Amino acid sequence: MNTVLIIEDNDDIRESTIEILVLAGYKVYSAADGRIGVDLALKHLPNIILCDIMMPNLDGYSVLFLLGKHPETAAIPFVFLTAKVERADMRKAMEMGADDYLTKPFDDIELLNAIETRLKKKEKNKDTQVNYQLSDEEQNSLLDSLQLNGRIKKYKKKQSIYQEGDNPLYIYQILKGKIRSYLFYQDGRELSTNIYTEGDYFGYEALLAHEKYSDNTQTIEDSELCLINKQVFFELLYQNPSIAQKFIHLLSGNIREKEEQLLRLAYHSVRKKVADALVSLARKFADNPDDDQCTVRISREDLAAMAGTANETVSRTLADFKEEHLLSKDGNAIIIHSIRRLSNIKQ
Repeated sequence: MNTVLIIEDNDDIRESTIEILVLAGYKVYSAADGRIGVDLALKHLPNIILCDIMMPNLDGYSVLFLLGKHPETAAIPFVFLTAKVERADMRKAMEMGADDYLTKPFDDIELLNAIETRLKKKEKNKDTQVNYQLSDEEQNSLLDSLQLNGRIKKYKKKQSIYQEGDNPLYIYQILKGKIRSYLFYQDGRELSTNIYTEGDYFGYEALLAHEKYSDNTQTIEDSELCLINKQVFFELLYQNPSIAQKFIHLLSGNIREKEEQLLRLAYHSVRKKVADALVSLARKFADNPDDDQCTVRISREDLAAMAGTANETVSRTLADFKEEHLLSKDGNAIIIHSIRRLSNIKQ
């Protein structure tokens, strides 16, 4: 039996819609506001969600946004119920990822047709996805074929790869070395946004968005990259939905990392920021993810850019960590004695 979640603050509309759906053979969950609706969606994972737009506390747009951040609810068909008929509101709903909308008042046939259409489309997409799903080995084989169509280029330490405002022509895969991405503050200071290591792809965000690069990239050490022409990349994506799904997963991970970084910069103390930056680097540099010790080679300036603080502040904080036997230094090498202890540092 298909399940439907209806989120509607108007008691009369909610109860009449429930009655129609029950008579049509659906199992129905209902919520009188957005917050309860989000909780019910995560708990019951309905086959489809009907949601009013204008609600107190949490409106329909916010409900859609929050559910989109959870993998288990992001793909559930979402239909807005709205009394608003302005084109701008409908366009906003669809741009945010809604599958359909019903303008109140709607009749029984409109409601049931909308639900059945969305459920059939989801089932069809599910069958298509199964047909095109590739194993990890097959995905890796296809990705390896990108290297055959790319060209290998070597970069020296501290060499720029692309800059903000450049037009994207390639995606890049790291064959050897490490790359950092960064932004500039208005006063000229840098903020590192990510570290890429061997096997990682980067530069595809702007390519997929058909926009100019919004960040800068530079080698941390001597590196070797595979430059893959954008046309070759897009052909592979169009022909293999499974590969497209893989890059969507990479994009989602990048977004989560940037959200976490923003929270750290906004709320963490300087001590905690530097510790978190070192832990992030250690996870990138470590030979084994289970290792508790690691040697990180990074300049004081680059570490300051990652932590979002001044060079002098990083130097003082590293000296404090050294006195606490959390790390030691050998030139530009930082020897972390315990990644676990660093990650547990409080504010």
